[in-house]
Amino acid sequence: MTEGKVDAVSHNDIYGEMRAILAAVGKRLRVPVDDAKLLRLHSNASFALASAGLVVRIATNPDALQRVTASIDVTRWLAARGFPCVVPADVEGQPLIVAGHVVSLWQFLPLTAGHPPTGAELGNLLHELHAQPDPPHPLGRFSDPFTSVASALDEAPGAMPGTTRSWLKGRITWLRDRWSAMDFARSPGLIHGDAHISNLMRTTSGEVVLGDWDHVAVGPREWDLMQIHFMRRRFGRATEDDLDAFGSSYGWDIRDWPGLDTLIAIREITGLSPYIRTAETKPFSRQQLAYRLKTLQTQDGAARWESPPEE
Repeated sequence: MTEGKVDAVSHNDIYGEMRAILAAVGKRLRVPVDDAKLLRLHSNASFALASAGLVVRIATNPDALQRVTASIDVTRWLAARGFPCVVPADVEGQPLIVAGHVVSLWQFLPLTAGHPPTGAELGNLLHELHAQPDPPHPLGRFSDPFTSVASALDEAPGAMPGTTRSWLKGRITWLRDRWSAMDFARSPGLIHGDAHISNLMRTTSGEVVLGDWDHVAVGPREWDLMQIHFMRRRFGRATEDDLDAFGSSYGWDIRDWPGLDTLIAIREITGLSPYIRTAETKPFSRQQLAYRLKTLQTQDGAARWESPPEE
């Protein structure tokens, strides 16, 4: 790891800040960044550097060092075992610390837009992942899913009105009690932490790989198996056929377990973290945070939410 500096940018210009960090990374690694393509700007700013064969991920959460380090260690180990996942770049000393942000570097994968990944493929990958032995690296235990959203509330006091903040804190307390009382049906072990179809990528060779390992941990398998159902309910990203095929290919259908709706309710809250952190700097985050909280307060379970637009 190494500390870097970037030129000062406006507090409200998060894209400009991420571009400045990217420029500092390019200078340190001596790779060009003129062809950088922004892939995503949300909980991470992800840039593809095709000419350098790299993807640069800049965490917007300043406390991301431990989880990003774990994601690098585990994916390197899994890739060596033949598991289809994104692979860390061979860069000494990563993750880097640049201007207080955690930066990780990954091998660039040529992707195809045709034939999008399916629920069946996600189920197969999770079945294979959950059959892996314990990795030879220290991993955090997924014992309290509310840690990130609770810290985000403390870090961004202006993200929402005080009455809404009080409601959200109460909701977290209520759901945390239900999480503590949950009777999980599966044995705990290695989990991806954010396993849904949108985190699958199909390469030009046809292989489907699993990306975005920032939440890898040891925890209840049900947390992985819930994600596709949450994405179906709030974003419509999976079909009913996907859900059926997912359960069949994994070998167990979480819809047969009574705790699914509680896990989805918890996921609805934990997913607010990046919106809270960026509400004061990104208009989309501010609008979407307010809308999601309104639908949660009014118990509108059928409301569809929006994902960050492609930048």
